[in-house]
Amino acid sequence: MSAKIFPDWKKTRFCSLVKRIVTASFSLLLLTGVAQTQALPKLKIDRNAISVSGLSSGAFMASQLQVAYSSSFMGAGIVAGGPYFCAMGNLTYTGICMGQVPRVPPNPAMLFAAAETSSRIGAIDPLSNLGSKKIYIFSGTADTIVKQSAVDASVQFFKLARVPDSNLAYVSNYPAGHSFVSKVFGNLCPTNATPYINECVNDPPNTANDNNYDQAGAILQFIYGKLNQPAAKPTGKLRAFDQKLYGAANPVSSMADVGHVFIPDSCGKPRANCKLHVSIHGCRQSQQSIGDDWYTKLYLNNWADTNGIIVLYPQVNKSLRRPYNPRGCWDWWGFTGSNYAIKGAVQMDVIMKMIAALGAL
Repeated sequence: MSAKIFPDWKKTRFCSLVKRIVTASFSLLLLTGVAQTQALPKLKIDRNAISVSGLSSGAFMASQLQVAYSSSFMGAGIVAGGPYFCAMGNLTYTGICMGQVPRVPPNPAMLFAAAETSSRIGAIDPLSNLGSKKIYIFSGTADTIVKQSAVDASVQFFKLARVPDSNLAYVSNYPAGHSFVSKVFGNLCPTNATPYINECVNDPPNTANDNNYDQAGAILQFIYGKLNQPAAKPTGKLRAFDQKLYGAANPVSSMADVGHVFIPDSCGKPRANCKLHVSIHGCRQSQQSIGDDWYTKLYLNNWADTNGIIVLYPQVNKSLRRPYNPRGCWDWWGFTGSNYAIKGAVQMDVIMKMIAALGAL
C-alpha cells in the first residue's frame, strides 16, 4: 500500500525536501551562533595582567570597571568616554557627560567626591589603587557625539585619583570622529557614523609603510609596555561563547546571548601564562548592528596573537522593553538599576564572571 501512496519518484522528492529543510535549519543555527556557542575555556592567565578598553558607552563601562574593580584591572583604554559615574544615575545628565551642553562640562571634582564615598563604604575598590594603573584616554577633534570637554573631565578625574603623568596618556590631536581608530579598516578619519571604526593617518606621519594610527597597539603597549610586532594575519582562534552562562540571561542586563573571545595558539599550551584584555564596543556596535566588525577589525587580535593576550569581547544588544536600551549601549546612566557603577552591577558582574571563568580571577 505504501508504494501506492509514495511512488519512488515521490519518495525521492520527499526525502530531498526533508534534507533541504534540515540543512537550512542547521545553517540558520550556525549563522545565529546557537550551534557554535559553548562555555568559556579555563586558561592560564596572569591575574596581574588584566586590562580593559572601550569606545563611547564602552569607554564609560571601561572606566566603571577600572574604578569599581581597581584591584583586578592593571589599566584601561578610554576612547571617547567621560568621567566615572558622570550621569549619577540620571538620564537627563547624559548630555552634559557627552559635552553637548554649552558651557556646562562635567564636574570631575564632584564625581571624584562621590567615588570617594562609594570607596569608603566598600561599594567600589579603594581609589588609592588607581595611582599605580596605566590609563590611556583618546578624544578625536572631529568627534561631534562625545566632545573633548567631556573627555577632558575624564582625564581630570584620574588626575584627582593621583594617577601620575607617567601612567596617564591623553591623545587628543587626531581629527577623528566618534570612533575606535583601526590601523586597517574603517571610515575616513573625521567620520561620525556607523560602524564607528575609522582610519586616521599618523600626526606626524611615521616612517612605516602604513601611516595609519594604530590605536589597538597604542592602548596595549601603553598598558603592558613594549610588545612583539603584531601578526599580519592572526592564527589564533576566535570563538563564540554563551553569555547566558554568566548572567546575561537576566533580561535586565540587555546583554546578547552570544559573546566572542580571541585565544592565541600560545595560550592553549600547558605552560602558558597569558594576559587578558576586555574590549567593550559602543552603542550600535554589537554583532546585531555591525556584524563581526568590532571583534575582527580593530587590529587588537593581530597584537594579541603574537603577545599571548586573550581578548574578551562581551556583547550588549538593543532592547525596546525593560530595560529600554534602543541603541544597544552599555549602562553608564542607570537603565539596569541604580547600582550600575558599583561592584555587583548587573553588566559588570557578568563581565567579571566571564573573566573568572577564563581563569583570570
